[in-house]
Amino acid sequence: MSQPITITNEDILSQVKLSCKVPEFIEEIVTRKVIANAAAEVGIEVETEELQQAADQMRLMNKLISAEDTWTWLEKHGLSLEEFEIIIYNRLISTKLLTHLFIDKIEPYFFENQLDYAGVVMYEVILDDEDLAIELFYSIQEGEMSFYDVAHKYVLDTELRRKCGYRGMMRRKDLKPEISAAVFDVKPPQLLKPIVTSSGVHLILVEEIIQPELDKMLRYKILLDLFAKWTKQQIEQVEALKNLT
Repeated sequence: MSQPITITNEDILSQVKLSCKVPEFIEEIVTRKVIANAAAEVGIEVETEELQQAADQMRLMNKLISAEDTWTWLEKHGLSLEEFEIIIYNRLISTKLLTHLFIDKIEPYFFENQLDYAGVVMYEVILDDEDLAIELFYSIQEGEMSFYDVAHKYVLDTELRRKCGYRGMMRRKDLKPEISAAVFDVKPPQLLKPIVTSSGVHLILVEEIIQPELDKMLRYKILLDLFAKWTKQQIEQVEALKNLT
C-alpha cells in the first residue's frame, strides 16, 4: 500500500524555486505593492458594496453557484475566505487606478498611435527555401496554382493547413517589422513577393486592410496597454533604486 503524501508550505516554496519561477513571482509581488502604494497616494478606496459585487462576479465567472462550490474552490486553491477577499480587493484597486490614471488619455494615445492598431486579414505560408518561395510566387501570379493549393501542400501545422494558412486579423505590432512594412503598403487583395525573416521565407496573401476604429473593445485594450507600460516603468524604477542601495 502506498504511503500518504503530505505537502507543506516549505514544499510549495521549494517547488517554486525548482521551477525557476522565482523572478516571475517577485515581479508579481512588486507589481501588487506598486499598485497598492499608487492607489493609496491618490486616495483610491473600495466600498464594501463594491467588494461584494466584485466577489459575486468572480464566483459567477468560476461557476461557483453555491456556498459549497465556493468553499471547494477555495480549498482547491489553498485560499482562506480572507485571502479570497484580498484577491477581489487587489483587482478592484487595479481597475480603479488604471481608470484614474488613463481614462482621459485613451483618445490622444489612439490618435498618436492609430497606425499601430490598423489590422490586416492575411494568409501566410512560411518556407525554408527562398528559391522555392519565389517559384511558388510566380506560379500563383501566372495562375498555375492557387495560394490555397500552396498552403495545403507546404503548411506544416495541421490546423493552419486546414485553414489554408489563414492567420486571421493581425495588428501591425503583431507582425515582424519587415513584414508589417510590406503588408500595410499594398492595396488588397494582393500577393506579396517572398519576404525573408529570421523565421523563414514568408509567402503572404493580403486579403483586407482594416482601419482602426476607437470602439469599446479598443478603448479597453488601450487602457490596459497604457497601464501595463506604466506598471513596467514603476517596476524598473524600483529595480533602479534597489541597485543604488
